[in-house]
Amino acid sequence: MKKKIIIDTDPGQDDAMALMLAIKSGLFNILAITTVCGNSTIVNTTRNARFILKILDRNDIPVFSGAKKPLKRELIQAVVHGKSGLEGIDPENPAKLTNNAADKMLGLIKKYPKEITLVTLAPLTNIAEAIRKDPKTMMKIEEIIIMGGAIKVPGNKNRVAEFNIFVDPDAAKIVFDFPIKKTIVPLDACNNVRFQLKDLEKIKNKNLREILLKMNKPYIRNLKKDTGVKAALMYDPLTIFYLLEKNACGTNEDNVQIETKGIITRGMTVVDKRKITDGLIPNVTIVNYINGNRFRERFIDTLNSEWQ
Repeated sequence: MKKKIIIDTDPGQDDAMALMLAIKSGLFNILAITTVCGNSTIVNTTRNARFILKILDRNDIPVFSGAKKPLKRELIQAVVHGKSGLEGIDPENPAKLTNNAADKMLGLIKKYPKEITLVTLAPLTNIAEAIRKDPKTMMKIEEIIIMGGAIKVPGNKNRVAEFNIFVDPDAAKIVFDFPIKKTIVPLDACNNVRFQLKDLEKIKNKNLREILLKMNKPYIRNLKKDTGVKAALMYDPLTIFYLLEKNACGTNEDNVQIETKGIITRGMTVVDKRKITDGLIPNVTIVNYINGNRFRERFIDTLNSEWQ
């Protein structure tokens, strides 16, 4: 039986590649894709999600749009994805906003209690809104897998914070404090897994290969300007890969708290590294290592497989 998942996302080149990996793997029953502002506006992220489904011939997967701004703050968009969120492709299809992501998420969880894994590739605004609306139902999630955080490495949005947590730290705090099973895939596991254009040229499907190359050329260029990295960083696809091949990943458990009040430290994912701690019990599983070579093989093989 395929694992039931809901993917909450803000495409984004790496989000788009994560959707491709999840769908083409054929191993998930994707009940819905929910969209949120983050990498770009809610109009752009929803339009981009629908575009990816269209090119994969999976318009049967429902898309529900959600929050157009963080819980308490103004949206700070990503730079590396360009104005459209998918620079290089710049889709023009309609967004078809539904403005009901949290409600649809809750409805699916009620229908399939303890069966759904929630995969989040974006700021956690939609998830926090669902928790605030109906915490009893949200307790019936099997697990939430979060792309977010920076534990022992520098942030990619400020000195200490990863982008998704930085954009809406108030939402992140609600989610991290909520007593359900959580796993995070932070920058620690993502920073060393990178794609070059030559990797994407191994995709055999001509249409898919051209789309991947078009959207990753500006992504790599923008990442070089923004971070100094001369490659496409694979943040969100690694979250899907963790679900596919946990044996290729290393993990540990710890207690992670979210900084919401700091100016320099906004969105920091704080682990107590003292020898004598406050004794807080672990609230997340942290993915601290991912086998980059195995990810590269799995991604290319999956996208080269027959259409699912």
